[in-house]
Amino acid sequence: MTHADYGYGLWGLALVNSAVFILFAFSFFKPQTKRDWRSFGAFSAFIIALFTEMYGFPLTIYLLSGWLQSRYPGFDWFTHDAGHLLEELFGWRQNPHFGPFHLLSFVFIGGGFTLIASAWNTLYAAQRDGVLATTGVYGWARHPQYLGFILVMFGFLLQWPTLLTLLMFPVLVVMYVRLARSEEGDAIATFGADYESYRRRVPGFIPRLGRVHS
Repeated sequence: MTHADYGYGLWGLALVNSAVFILFAFSFFKPQTKRDWRSFGAFSAFIIALFTEMYGFPLTIYLLSGWLQSRYPGFDWFTHDAGHLLEELFGWRQNPHFGPFHLLSFVFIGGGFTLIASAWNTLYAAQRDGVLATTGVYGWARHPQYLGFILVMFGFLLQWPTLLTLLMFPVLVVMYVRLARSEEGDAIATFGADYESYRRRVPGFIPRLGRVHS
């Protein structure tokens, strides 16, 4: 595709956006252990796959082009705006950057990054004092940083769904759950009954609305 409206092949933008979001997440998450680096590396892979399709090569559009063209004849699916698939498929014909799914994605992305940052501040203070982190967002969920990564990825799926990131998302969620369980084993070994009591009171990922523990 070489027409003037072709919205891809912008590898510089793909690189810059990937670097910005990865460094942004790094500044909040600050990985230290091998487990931290595994979770951060998986998130980084998701971001690279996302922006590669968003600005570089639209693999999803190519693979679905036959179905899309037959269902929506006369629509140019190789413009950049068409990559906002949910807006297009549900009939939003205005600027997709102001579409409902795009705007909702900012809520999840912003909320996820806020959760990661807040969790890090609480965890850092607890590790410095040698105590169990149970205050702040840790009073809502036992694994707020992993929950934050999941929210950010889900937000990007709303904004720019691709086949690759849709396949990656459940795999990464399972990976984060397994990493969380591994962390809990370490926490039990370190804090014993205190962590067992905390685990009974506070859910792992999904907060109980209206109930905050500290």
